[in-house]
Amino acid sequence: MAALGHRGTIREFSGFNPQEDAAKLRKAMKGLGTDEDAIIEVLARRTIAQRQQIKLDYKTAFGRDLISDLKSEISGNFEQVVIGLMMTPVMYDVHELKKSIKGAGTDEGCLIEILASRDNEEIQQIIATYRKEFGKSLEDDICGDTSHMFQRVLVSLATGNRDEGNLVDDEQAEKDAKTLYEAGEKQWGTDEVAFLTILCTRNPTHLRRVFEEYKVISKKDIESSIKGEMSGSLENALLAVVKNMKNQPAYFAERLYKSMKGAGTDDNTLIRVMITRCEVDMLDIKQEFQRMYGKSLYSFIKGDCSGDYKKVLLQLCGGE
Repeated sequence: MAALGHRGTIREFSGFNPQEDAAKLRKAMKGLGTDEDAIIEVLARRTIAQRQQIKLDYKTAFGRDLISDLKSEISGNFEQVVIGLMMTPVMYDVHELKKSIKGAGTDEGCLIEILASRDNEEIQQIIATYRKEFGKSLEDDICGDTSHMFQRVLVSLATGNRDEGNLVDDEQAEKDAKTLYEAGEKQWGTDEVAFLTILCTRNPTHLRRVFEEYKVISKKDIESSIKGEMSGSLENALLAVVKNMKNQPAYFAERLYKSMKGAGTDDNTLIRVMITRCEVDMLDIKQEFQRMYGKSLYSFIKGDCSGDYKKVLLQLCGGE
């Protein structure tokens, strides 16, 4: 659900010269020691398309793979953010999804974030690329790693088949709101399927009308009802769907805030959101962050991160 117009902080670098950039990167990694600042100067200030061109020119000029060279020179969070920047958006999403599923434990937050926030076309590309990359379907991997109604919500989102029109049927919106009310607040126990069906299939404009109607009927907003009726991963998944439908930049602002507040930083979430949104809607996310938390995203990153990793994130944030 990309924002209309360009609301990113990373824009095409004027006077872009991929051969020159490739040479700078080779020089930064050649010999003893690594010039991390030179790597940041080049890669954190170019667009995805420009970085792909640099990668190609690097191989042409030096007969070496840029990503392999970077991996051998840098490590930790700095490596994670730089290698992430070198991927295309769909490839990055695919690798993040795979990482969230494989190994012990599941990063359910990552699964929810990607599947609840990408549009149909992006989901379809993810499905095709995932199968090509790992020889297995994303749906099979989701089903092998999750269960119950949470699994069903993820599988529904992973079809990439949501209505993406703008039509609002007032009568249907009223009916949907009533169905949600009767499926939750009004009865003992919850009809979770009703929530799944409405929240995962209707278009965003229609859903916003449903949420307004819901508030009139139940005297509560839909988020409060979901929190009261559900728990755990299912609650988180449905809340993410609602928040993305209502105000996507605010959803990502909250993801960023939660990744940094309290003891320890959820580096994976912080890196992923900064990488995936810096060319899409980071300007809007920054605005929402300031509105919601009374502090700039820039100052939060500055106080929470350290080293070269911090320098990259501050660059993606685009200043105060």
